[in-house]
Amino acid sequence: MFMWFSKSQEEVLQELQVNAATGLTTEEAKSRLERYGVNKLKGKPKKSMVSLFFAQMKDMLIYVLLGAAVITLLIGEFMDTIIIVAVVILNALIGVIQENKAEKAIEALQQMTTPKALVRRDGEVKEIQSEDIVPGDIIILDAGRFISADLRLLESANLQIEESALTGESVPTDKHADAIHTNPKTPIGDKSNMAFMSTLVTYGRGEGIAVATAMDTEMGKIAKILDDDNKELTPLQKKLEELGKTLGYIAIGICLFILIIALIQKRDLFEMLLTAISLAVAAIPEGLPAIVAIVLALGVTRMSKINAIVKKLTAVETLGSVNIICSDKTGTLTQNKMSVVKHFISPKQSKDESPAALIKALVLCSDATFEHGKSTGDPTEIALVVFGDQNNLTKRTLDAEFKRVSEKPFDSDRKLMSTLNTMESGYRVHTKGAIDQLLQIATSALVNGEVVALTEEMKSQYVKASEEMSNDALRVLAAAYNDTDRMIDPDEMESDLTLLGFVGMIDPPRLEVKDSIREAKVAGITSVMITGDHKNTAFAIAKELGIADSIEQSMTGAEIDELSDEDFSQQISNYRVFARVSPEHKVKIIRALKAQGNIVSMTGDGVNDAPSLKYADIGVAMGITGTDVSKGASDMILTDDNFTTIVHAIREGRNIYLNIRKAVIFLLSCNLGEVIAILASILFFWPIPLLPTQILWVNLVTDTLPAIALGADPGEKDVMKKKPRDPKESFFAKGAGWRAVIGGVLIGTLTLVAFYLGLYEHGYSLGSNNISEEAMTYARTMAFVVLATSQLFYSLSMRSETKNIFQLGLFTNKYLLGAIIIGLILQFGVISIPFFATAFKVEFISFTDWGLVIGLGLVPLIINEIIKMFRRSANSSEA
Repeated sequence: MFMWFSKSQEEVLQELQVNAATGLTTEEAKSRLERYGVNKLKGKPKKSMVSLFFAQMKDMLIYVLLGAAVITLLIGEFMDTIIIVAVVILNALIGVIQENKAEKAIEALQQMTTPKALVRRDGEVKEIQSEDIVPGDIIILDAGRFISADLRLLESANLQIEESALTGESVPTDKHADAIHTNPKTPIGDKSNMAFMSTLVTYGRGEGIAVATAMDTEMGKIAKILDDDNKELTPLQKKLEELGKTLGYIAIGICLFILIIALIQKRDLFEMLLTAISLAVAAIPEGLPAIVAIVLALGVTRMSKINAIVKKLTAVETLGSVNIICSDKTGTLTQNKMSVVKHFISPKQSKDESPAALIKALVLCSDATFEHGKSTGDPTEIALVVFGDQNNLTKRTLDAEFKRVSEKPFDSDRKLMSTLNTMESGYRVHTKGAIDQLLQIATSALVNGEVVALTEEMKSQYVKASEEMSNDALRVLAAAYNDTDRMIDPDEMESDLTLLGFVGMIDPPRLEVKDSIREAKVAGITSVMITGDHKNTAFAIAKELGIADSIEQSMTGAEIDELSDEDFSQQISNYRVFARVSPEHKVKIIRALKAQGNIVSMTGDGVNDAPSLKYADIGVAMGITGTDVSKGASDMILTDDNFTTIVHAIREGRNIYLNIRKAVIFLLSCNLGEVIAILASILFFWPIPLLPTQILWVNLVTDTLPAIALGADPGEKDVMKKKPRDPKESFFAKGAGWRAVIGGVLIGTLTLVAFYLGLYEHGYSLGSNNISEEAMTYARTMAFVVLATSQLFYSLSMRSETKNIFQLGLFTNKYLLGAIIIGLILQFGVISIPFFATAFKVEFISFTDWGLVIGLGLVPLIINEIIKMFRRSANSSEA
């Protein structure tokens, strides 16, 4: 690795074999272009729609369903085949639609590389396409120009470069071509002799030699990180995959078990094969993948209404288990604009003393503009002009009254800027800059409206006051003046100055963020700040927002580099602020937090945040200030750039997970009931009470509608008063497994009871031989209706583990009531419309039997509500 920042200009020129005065020759540039390639960021080829479609098929549930489809096709049960294949295709299409919103991060990075650059070739300055830049090219820099490659600076005159895309710092960085940094771990933000691709020259001019192009640049390193495959499954995906495998193996096991029984009992193999398919279909909740996708999609729609755009469906659920929110500072926790928050006029200032003279000097000695809420210029100068505006000393008015006639521009060595303005009688020099520099050249100070000699004692008082501001992470800027009766040269301006005082500036925190961080803390969520800014500044903001309590909770990128990955991972929980970090450090922090078992959300808006957004469990980009790169790498975009929206999104994510859990437990209860009914029939030599087509109907219609409605259940009000869910927690934790078993046993038993009653009406029992076709059809119809109605009514009880349906409010989930009514109408239609009755091998039952099946269907709901009552009384007695 070439550490260009640690080498002198001569060494770099020699190593890259180029003369700075003439630059590369056209032939040499052409040769290097062939060797190094075009100066353009590369991305991976996109997956085709076909490959995306087949990627959705890699799931155990899908394999079992496809196997069942093949068998039903071979034995002529075409209706079953069509239904199963339709379910598989629907599930795959939903997955493709989501994945087709492919990541745009690399494309956005490519667009950020600038189209034109000024280079010196063959002794002449030429404008060329940035793609044609090669290592060794001499590049000319001027204000307003984006930089096209990573450069080692050869010359710099008052050069300032805005590097927030890489470092997150909102203030432009001073650049010094003559500087040499010997520390190999110097952070990007401190490499003052370097300029980086896609950063912006805001002031001054310079020259640099291209030392890295395309993927070898700092921006290229980010592109490589973004390009890495990071297809880690979300907690929900992992659970569903495990559940799918378990159900798949159960289904296969059941089929083999039935075939073994068939051989032992010497039953008809063809009939038992049909039964085996019935059981396989009963064991698998066919609609589960589609239902989860639909519930997540409904959640996405709800979240868009609270200013959170979710790009990946599974991200909604992951939000619910987030226990750490990592956030960039600039623009996310802060307002991304410098603001004057304190001023100091003199050691003996009175409370009523006006800062007008200080403000006038600072505004007149600035080049920024601010009118009607819109600003141009350097962020620091904008803050000064806004400060003037707030005190009714507008830039336009002052400039008109006190015309500027001469100036001495800012110089990073002097750290001063001076202007000469006309006054009522004569002229006045206004100088602004670093307090230590002004104290060296000032001879007097303005104290309570009078000019007094600047003593050593007073100087120490000014220094002490400025240090107090610096300790609060404020950027201090002082001002002074000198009256003259003539036009003077710029070189004469900065002498015999009278000190007016100084101001303290900071990029202030967003007002609403503090409350959100407090709410997150109550919900068991830790907030962590990760920034490219300086340690003291970062900690000051973190302390004000309630993120950190002491400076010991802060760590710099250089300190991270001193630790091994293992040591860093073990110590990371002690820190809340990470300052002066590079994009690579951000990824390292995210990985260390994840290694401790945390579910991590990362928030940011710059290019420098993109890799960590990608590696986090949930990457959250800012919609207004965020770059295209950060949006492309994220899972969620905040349309209002408000940290508070993340907390609202987490609340929504928690409720969505709970709703998915309700839907899954409900579906498994229903499927278990079907398995119990069929398996009991086989073991006790009873006739099979349900046909595969009937089971599929129940699974796809009367199960699916209530399951989707449960997924749209209103959220629990106290969900943010609980700790984050352990991502390893099973779907069946906290008694949910037992609820599924109890529900399944009740539904299965009642289905068999209905089947028995249907046979009994025709003079048969479960053990009878040679049961007539008519009796069998009627009994199966009874079982079919009880299975459907018991599941529909049971869904009402699934809304809460402890509250009864009246405590929740019968009409608080109108979707569920609608799903139950539609389910009952469809069930009535299936057995009363001749076409469907024939297809499903059912017939119309008497009105007496309708009363009977509805009564049986209500039993699981009633029993579950009674169990809840005992559970509530047990909980209250424990409390």
